[in-house]
Amino acid sequence: MKKQAPDAIDLLDADHLAVHALFQSYRELVKNHAPALKRRALAEEICMELTIHARLEEELFYPAVREALQDDDVMDEAEEQHGSQREFVAQILATSAEDELYDARVAVLAEYVERHVRQEREQVFNRIMASRLDLQSLARSLTVRKEELRAVAEALREDALAHALA
Repeated sequence: MKKQAPDAIDLLDADHLAVHALFQSYRELVKNHAPALKRRALAEEICMELTIHARLEEELFYPAVREALQDDDVMDEAEEQHGSQREFVAQILATSAEDELYDARVAVLAEYVERHVRQEREQVFNRIMASRLDLQSLARSLTVRKEELRAVAEALREDALAHALA
């Protein structure tokens, strides 16, 4: 029997798990008093992963889900959380890793993201699986767009930094 390709929820949840693992690695670096440059490199990787993931959800997933669920409150809240996440990311990108609050900012971002993921799984993913939304087709669109965003990661970083300075 042929294994079914991952659907949109599988792809987005894989991102969630990957970012969770990156935050775990960051906590290990802090615990082991890793040099600022090493912590900064990982924090920037986390910020880029979150930025790309949020763009995928905002551009493709959320509009499709909003239409399928007809529940603006849930989707408005998810989009609002992305706005706050963008601010946390911008603060981290604009701060030196030597700053005494740097690790705390990454920790706050980690907690925020974990809470957002829990809410998304409970309030969005569970409900959308019961809908008629074509999650396979959406997965293909997400995959293509993710590659496009990865190709312009530096521009995304600059955009995120500009958000910090605005």
